[in-house]
Amino acid sequence: MDVHIPQAITEQLRRRGVDVLSAIEDGATELPDDELLERATALGRVLFTQDIGFRAMAHNWQHQEKKFAGLIFGHQLGGTILGRI
Repeated sequence: MDVHIPQAITEQLRRRGVDVLSAIEDGATELPDDELLERATALGRVLFTQDIGFRAMAHNWQHQEKKFAGLIFGHQLGGTILGRI
């Protein structure tokens, strides 16, 4: 989870059994965006963010064929977490 993701989203995902690690818990709050995505990749995790800059960076990395585990982008103005409890 990117640094700026609300704790409520992290908690809801965990309640649904999703294995979530926040940048805060990982001690990665000061990493620049590219290093945070590299850190997530090193841990074998996709990165969830609401930062449009990550989307652009991931798009560029794809064109450069630079490997990364994945990026999930959730728009800040809306989103719903659905699933069975």
